[in-house]
Amino acid sequence: MLQDTQTIRYYQRITDAFVELWNRGYRMDDMRMYLDGYLAALRHGNAIEPYLIHRLEEEASRYLYDASNFAMVQPEPEPQHDYY
Repeated sequence: MLQDTQTIRYYQRITDAFVELWNRGYRMDDMRMYLDGYLAALRHGNAIEPYLIHRLEEEASRYLYDASNFAMVQPEPEPQHDYY
């Protein structure tokens, strides 16, 4: 579980981006590459400590590979009533 506030913000940005990418038609391989690039940028920029980046990678990967996060909610059809 993430506890550092900055790391939590990065996690929220990543997961929001995953959902946006999914809705635009990208799939798991593309999102994994996005995550790899995002983490590489964090490492290169020394934005947060390396052990926090590792924890962020674990949590973001867990989110990415949980299919329930990308399930489309289908609205239930309205029941049709025949009034004659």
